[in-house]
Amino acid sequence: HTAMVVVDGAIAGGGEASAEAINQALRDAFDAPGAAAVVLLINSPGGSPVQAGIVNDEIWRLKTATQKPVYAVIEDMGTSAAYYIAAAADEIYVDKASIVGSIGVLMDGFGFTELMKTLGVERRLLTAGKNKGFMDPFSPQNATQQAHAKAMLAEIHQQFIETVRKGRGERLRETPEVFSGLFWTGQRAVDMGLADGLGSLDSVARDVVQAEDVVDYSVREDLPERLARQLGASAATAAARVASGWSLR
Repeated sequence: HTAMVVVDGAIAGGGEASAEAINQALRDAFDAPGAAAVVLLINSPGGSPVQAGIVNDEIWRLKTATQKPVYAVIEDMGTSAAYYIAAAADEIYVDKASIVGSIGVLMDGFGFTELMKTLGVERRLLTAGKNKGFMDPFSPQNATQQAHAKAMLAEIHQQFIETVRKGRGERLRETPEVFSGLFWTGQRAVDMGLADGLGSLDSVARDVVQAEDVVDYSVREDLPERLARQLGASAATAAARVASGWSLR
């Protein structure tokens, strides 16, 4: 059979698209004696570069240890951290209208200094360590801290680039735009060497793996667990973003 592992939604710790859940499913899929190959079915806009990097490393370890082929099938979207994961596959298949790429890293947030002036609010921030209030949304931007953040983003971006180069090898047709954060249709991704061909889960199982029976090894949460996690994560994320003013993905 073809062993399937689903990567669906934002890639983040604590959920179905976390490194813990995906890697457990991958180990089960690779270890299955009847599995001719493993297929990652991806529909994700990306997420945490850390979680994606852990999954990427585990795919390389498993396919090297088992000598079992692994393919990625991108449905609607496989961008940013999702493409980071897909890059570890032996081959990547897409629909002609899939959205693929976005090889970049961003840090975003908000600044409220002008609003505070308008409202007559004074910011009182006490820290031990001159950079502890790094990127505080209620304080003016600090040029030194901004430079540090940009250097950190550049370092993570370079890690992403090297991961893609390792996975795609000579198939990748590098241009200045490839690693710029842009994304493309699946058809264009094939032309650029970001993907190997057009295909779906069924067509890859049938024509590439030659094992039409697909077995899902994905780790699934039940509905109450999912709702509790989403509510908790939403509240925690909102609180963290208000407190810190930025997020990284």
